[in-house]
Amino acid sequence: MFMQIKEEISKTPQIDVLIPAIEKDLGTLPLVIDAVRKYVKHPIGEIIIVAPRKQRILDLCERKGCRFVHEDTVLPITKKDIHYQSKTWDRTGWLYQQLLKLNGDTLCTSNYYMVIDADTVLVRPHVFKVGDKTVFYCRNWSQGEYFNTYRKLMGRNRSARLSFVTHYMLFERSKVKQLKQTIESKHKSSWYSAIMKSMNKSKQFAFSEFETYGNFLYASEAHKMILKPAMNKSLHLSNSQITPSRMSSLAKRYRSISLHKRKGYVKTHRLVTQ
Repeated sequence: MFMQIKEEISKTPQIDVLIPAIEKDLGTLPLVIDAVRKYVKHPIGEIIIVAPRKQRILDLCERKGCRFVHEDTVLPITKKDIHYQSKTWDRTGWLYQQLLKLNGDTLCTSNYYMVIDADTVLVRPHVFKVGDKTVFYCRNWSQGEYFNTYRKLMGRNRSARLSFVTHYMLFERSKVKQLKQTIESKHKSSWYSAIMKSMNKSKQFAFSEFETYGNFLYASEAHKMILKPAMNKSLHLSNSQITPSRMSSLAKRYRSISLHKRKGYVKTHRLVTQ
């Protein structure tokens, strides 16, 4: 049995791994990297950390054997060119990291690359290719505005009934390129400009790279997709609480955990005293 599993894994294609990150992710990022190496049952070409040039991030990349890519070099635009905020929230960085993921086809050399959020830790083994089919992890709910943007962007409604928003996904480089070319052909502009123009920026959740790519594929090749329940759990834990026994216990019920720190999107107003 073990030899059979080993043989199946040896047939899986090599993948790269892309993780956008910022300094606030340094508490969880080492856990994410270690879990990817432990639980992703594919040969991994390289793990690429796309981030601002900060010494602590550079040090982590060197320590973990990851390739650092300065986020400002990935797209013709940078975070400063994106304006997506209100008086109470700022989602600029959140949108920027989605665009960075969608340009991963220009950074990676393997035919496939996995993206994973810098706060999501795998707790079970994952295989993303079974023969010629790709495994996608799904959930039952999403944000309606994601699909309004998708309709404006692609000129059609969503094709899948489930949601592809589960914090990690395997992208095929050639398909990502095809998606972006389709968007550019339809909108006569760069794909990232078309995305930003198609969004209702008064809404906090107005675009999803996972929903867009997942539904783009599902529309033409649903027969090549295996949809599995995500079984992801959002938790608020400190690093000291993330013990091997805790992770082992969580793995009985979940495939991954997300250690969200969403307060980063809320603007704080300091009280000025005289």
